[in-house]
This record gives sequence, structure tokens and C-alpha cells, in this order.
Amino acid sequence: MLDIWSTMELEQRLQEDFAVFLWAIWRELKLKDRWGEDADPTPLQYDIARYLSKGPRRRMVQAFRGCGKSWITAAYVLWRLHCNPNERILVVSASKDRADAFSIFVKRLIDEIEWLQYLRPDPAKQQRDSLVAFDVGPSDPHQAPSVRSVGISGQLTGGRATLIVADDVEVPKNSLTVTMRDKLTEAVKEFDAVLVPDGEVVYLGTPQTIMSLYNGLPARGYQVRIWPARYPTPDQARSYGYALAEDLAEQLRRNPSLAGKPVEPTRFDDTDLLEREASYGRSGFALQFMLDTSLSDANRYPLKMSDLMIMDCSATIAPVKMAWGGSQELVVEGLQCVGLPGDRLVKPMYIDKAFTEYQGCTMSIDPSGRGGDETGYAVVAMLHGILFTLALGGCKGGYERDTLLEIANTAKRLRVKRVVVEPNFGDGMFVQMLKPIFAEIGYPVEIEDTPHATVLKDSRIIDTLEPVFNQHRMVVDRSLIESDRKAESEDYQAFFQMTRITKEKGSLKRYDRLDAWAMAVADWVAILDMDNARASESYREDALLKELQDFEDGIFGGTAGGRQSNWISSTLNPKINGIGHI
Repeated sequence: MLDIWSTMELEQRLQEDFAVFLWAIWRELKLKDRWGEDADPTPLQYDIARYLSKGPRRRMVQAFRGCGKSWITAAYVLWRLHCNPNERILVVSASKDRADAFSIFVKRLIDEIEWLQYLRPDPAKQQRDSLVAFDVGPSDPHQAPSVRSVGISGQLTGGRATLIVADDVEVPKNSLTVTMRDKLTEAVKEFDAVLVPDGEVVYLGTPQTIMSLYNGLPARGYQVRIWPARYPTPDQARSYGYALAEDLAEQLRRNPSLAGKPVEPTRFDDTDLLEREASYGRSGFALQFMLDTSLSDANRYPLKMSDLMIMDCSATIAPVKMAWGGSQELVVEGLQCVGLPGDRLVKPMYIDKAFTEYQGCTMSIDPSGRGGDETGYAVVAMLHGILFTLALGGCKGGYERDTLLEIANTAKRLRVKRVVVEPNFGDGMFVQMLKPIFAEIGYPVEIEDTPHATVLKDSRIIDTLEPVFNQHRMVVDRSLIESDRKAESEDYQAFFQMTRITKEKGSLKRYDRLDAWAMAVADWVAILDMDNARASESYREDALLKELQDFEDGIFGGTAGGRQSNWISSTLNPKINGIGHI
């Protein structure tokens, strides 16, 4: 047994300084380092301990797998009980088993460490003595146990807590879709119903995605601290922002060459971390050890704003040729990007000076279904294998005259040639109600239902849009970026929907505008195999031939008839073909 009772000074330090208490627990656990020597807490573990004991009342510890944050927090729970036996501590995890494992570990430490055995439940007081809900001996009577564990979906209320430890309440299984994340967000709000005035909440966990519950904690008044396995590079440090542990940030400031090196070389050296990275894969390692969601998000959220070309579009004409570029100087200024961190809006790298009319223009409509749905619509034109999004919006309601008029007038203004309608609601009724409106405004147009969709909506939208985006064949009118932000909420914004959709069912609350956009793109997909360069060259050749024909008509006065065409075909066509690029 560790003789820590030799002096009154040491007992006072145990009460005043959690770092000393942690050191004492580590010695009692007889932990060993990788060389078999007695192990004291590492500098990183002491740093976490300081933050746990001296941080704000609402705080979160994000630290890499294996650093010991749960063990440190179990010791912190013991320290709180050692300092004040009347603490009421609630341990919450994603599953009941995980929460129970935490409280069982705490109780075992009380039972096995001699100088903590005074905290054992007292049978004479009829105190609770369960592994998952127990009192400590010196505690006053209370309806809530000293320590209780529960799953996040279990009964949180029914007692009060001075400290709530939320240990991995978010896992992939309960945060895949927006519905799951909303349910989890509502569940953790119950903490405030349980917490006593001036009580504290400590989160421990690893974010699974940029949409993580944890990433929303700062907006709810929590302070987050991050301890990655390696010192971050400048780019990574920027993504952590003020959340990077202050001690690590200060070390990097003093010695920038530490970037990329292990923060705990005595426990996780470079070789060990490289082996783990090979085993986990880049994305898994970035998430579990670097607390960096960017690689995970890159694979999970495939539709990115940076794959689009943003420019002022005309309702009737477009450049015969254009090219995407992703360099920094092409970033569009003055527009806010609603994409995930690191995403951005870019303008085309090259725009041809020659313009011509679109080869076609389609409007798609996703009629309002039920509840708070919108009637979403999109207008997409095509020229030489490039798509141009000219309208992208939504109207409240479905069959109201104002909604139908707005849609019809938009189609007329943008000279739409074809209208396709999602038939999933109304069995074609929307088409029948829309036709008289087009007749009323004097703009006859082809209107038809699309085939009923049988594929999962989330996958269908991504499978339609992702190839077009990845090939950089989508141009978006600059004004749509601005108008989209005026939607009722971000859930209704087309570009928010676009950048947050995943292939998991129910990944979004609203699909209306994004679904309409995907329908319009799908209408053009069949002819998108046209090569933009070949199409623009063909256009230039046709334009030159027409110009030469007009010139010849002027020379011969329009009297030579077929002789003019023969002369052009036999004399000029070979020369044009020989020129190649005009």
C-alpha cells in the first residue's frame, strides 16, 4: 500500500490538488510503462487532469484513443467524493453497459484502495450498494445515490446531480442520420433538468462527423479542449482553433518543429502511431487519434460547393467553352459558403469570349408533400455538355394558385422548354393543375410526370449529382447563392441540403430543393457524355462555315445556288478540318 498518510501536508495536497490525487491513484494501480517501470501520469495526463479540475462548469475533453481520459475522469470522480462525500454524480454513456463499466471501475477502486475504503457504503445506514448505483459511507441521506450510471436513452431524470459525466454519449450507431442526431440532442438537454444549481457537466468523447453533437457544444456554452496524438500541423491547428489544448499550443508556439511529432513519445512513439494509422486507415486515424473529422467528412459528404463553378448566368446564352479551376485566386469573394469547413466557392478558370444560346432548358418540380415541406423547383439549361443552374428555390404550399403562378412565371422568364414533375404525391394531379396556368400566362410548354422513384432518395440524389459535380460540369448562377440563404431556415436551403446529404436513409430533414435539382440534372444525364471541347469545336466550325456561306452569298449575289455549297464543301471544309483549333 502506498503510504500517503505520513504527513498532514500530503493529505492537504490530496484535497487541494487533483494532480496529486491522480498520482496517488496511479501508484495504487501499479501501472507500468512500456519498459516495465512504475508509471506516473504523463505530462498530457496531468494537463487533462488540470483541465478537469479547474475548467469551466461546462466543459469537454476530446483526447485520442488510449490516452486514459476515462481512467483520469474516474479518478476525478473519486477525488470529488473524497473532497465532498455529498456529491451526486451521474454517469451517462451511449449504452447502459458502457456507463455501468465506468461506475463499476469507480466502485472497485473504493473497495481495493485501502485509504479510500472509508467511502464504502455503510450497511448500518442502509445505504445503496449496487455496482451501478451506490452511496459513499460519509454521505448524508439523499434520494439520489452518490454515483449512478445510465444509458443516454434510459431514465435520466428521477434524481439530482452535482456532476454529470457524459462519457461517449455519441457513437456512430446513434448519430448516422439527422433524425438520430436530433433525438440525441434532445436527450442531452435533459441534463439541465437533473443538474443542481452551479452543477457541472463534463463530456468525454470523439466526434464522428462535422455534424457531431460535440461540435455544437460551444454554441451551448461549453468549452472544448482537444488533445490529439500528434502535434498538429499549421493547417490542422487552424481547424482546431481555440479548442487545441493550451499546453500543446504553447509548446508549438515555442518550437514549431514539433508539428507532426507524437505528443506522448514515451507511450505512443512515432512507430507505434504509424502502425495504428496503417491499421485504422487515414480516415479512421484522423478521427480517432487526431480528432480531425475532415477526412471522414470528405468521404461521407460527397457533394461539395468547390466542385461547382459560380458566375453570373444569362437566361438565354452561355460561353461556348469554359473550364473549372480550384486555385485560391479563383475563390469567389463576397459570398458566404454554407459548405463544411474547408469547402469554398470558386469561379471558372476560363470563360470563352464566344457565347451562344442554350441547347435546351428544363424545369423540374418536387410538389409539396406533407407537414412543413416546400414545393421545390429547379431550372437547369445545357450547352456543350455543361449544365447551368438558373433557378433553385421553393414555395410554401403545393397546389395554391400563387405557388403555381410563381413556378410558371419563372419558367417563362427563363425560357424553359420542358417541365418534369415528381409524381409521388397527387398521382399526376399537379401536372393537370399546372397546365392551365401556363396557358393563362401565354407560355405553352411540354409538361410531364417523371417515373416513380424506387431507389432510396438519399442515394438517388447523390448518384445523380456526384458524377456531374466531380467532372466540374455544373455552373450555378451567383444570385442563387445569395437568394438561397433567405430560406426559412438552413434545413430549407438547397446548398445546405447538398453539402449535408449522405447515403444513409433520412440524412436530411428536408430534401425539396435538392431533390428538384437532382431531377433536372437527371433529365440531362443521357446526353452529358458529350465532350465539351469537341462540342465547342464543332460549334466554331459550324459558325465559321455559316460566316463563309454568308460571305459567298454576298460575292455571288445569291445566284449560284448549289454551286456555292459545292464550292464551300470542296474547297473550305478540308482547310477548316486541317486548321483544327480555330
